[in-house]
Amino acid sequence: MTRDELCIKRDEALGAFGLSEKALSCTPYGNGHINDTFLAVCKCGKRYILQRINHHIFTKPQEIMENICAVTSFIRKKAIADGGDAERCTLSVVKTRSGESFYEDSIGSFWRLYDFTEGTVAKERVSNLKEFCDCAFAFGNFQAQLAEFDASSLHEAIKDFHNTPVRFANLLRAIEADPLGRVATVRPEIEFALAREEFTKTLEIAHAEGRLPLRVTHNDTKLNNILFDANTDLPVCVIDLDTIMPGYSVNDFGDSIRFGANTAAEDETDLSKVSLDLDLYHAYAEGFLRGCNGSLTDSEIELLPIGAIMMTLECGLRFLTDYIEGDTYFRISRPSHNLDRCRTQFALVADMEKKLEEMRIK
Repeated sequence: MTRDELCIKRDEALGAFGLSEKALSCTPYGNGHINDTFLAVCKCGKRYILQRINHHIFTKPQEIMENICAVTSFIRKKAIADGGDAERCTLSVVKTRSGESFYEDSIGSFWRLYDFTEGTVAKERVSNLKEFCDCAFAFGNFQAQLAEFDASSLHEAIKDFHNTPVRFANLLRAIEADPLGRVATVRPEIEFALAREEFTKTLEIAHAEGRLPLRVTHNDTKLNNILFDANTDLPVCVIDLDTIMPGYSVNDFGDSIRFGANTAAEDETDLSKVSLDLDLYHAYAEGFLRGCNGSLTDSEIELLPIGAIMMTLECGLRFLTDYIEGDTYFRISRPSHNLDRCRTQFALVADMEKKLEEMRIK
């Protein structure tokens, strides 16, 4: 779709929603890589976020919106019952004139509209320990808000997204196919993965044994998916809810640790720089549990360190699989980019394994 075509469809979509009045402007907003996002401003000053959902990644947009509406409605009702801020506790979906949560345009693209959450800011990078702890609190609070929600009622936004045994099986298939002849060049990485085949099953076994309950999980627990109050700098709500689905709380925790408590960049080529920062790890654990407010079981808390290792290993498996298959999923900026990412994740896994006892939540 050309830029002009996108603008035409954007205006078509905007007209389908029940705005307070006609928008004076609608311009690109933010720096997201998945959906097309716009800021619409009305004459009265009322602002909205308009998004075209990427239906190549989210192949069932209707189900994504059903998930979002169910979860945001639940959070808002809970906030009202608890005397909280019903306007800013979660995203507010604006319905179309016909009462739908999304609009399908004339060429089959899907659009949605949110009220703009005023008085808030998003952040791209953690600048200090307190900010990392606040981030943890926000995602822990997300767990607490939805502790009584029936996670099994949600659609699976991306099938087997955090099913590590499935990710491992995908790697085995890629190794067997070896479409570009790269397997011979990554033998150490393959051996690292193969040595942890049994470990990949740990969380699935814990769930089957009743030690790890199914919960509503966010599945993209990074700083820029939290809105902070512009005045107090405290977390207001969690956003970017496309990937909410049934999952394990320890995975949401673990993915934050994988990215946020690593002493190196995700694609660092000097592996001597890669390690788990235990101060950041424990600060995040403290904030996360405080946010959860007692909603996690003892066995979930015990498995939090395993979640951190699992998410790091899983990400490494995915990078390695993509490298072997020819870099068809993750964007790269150099030929070995996915392999560098894989090596960084595996180096972090190895460091976490050494520090496992220090990672236990006391």
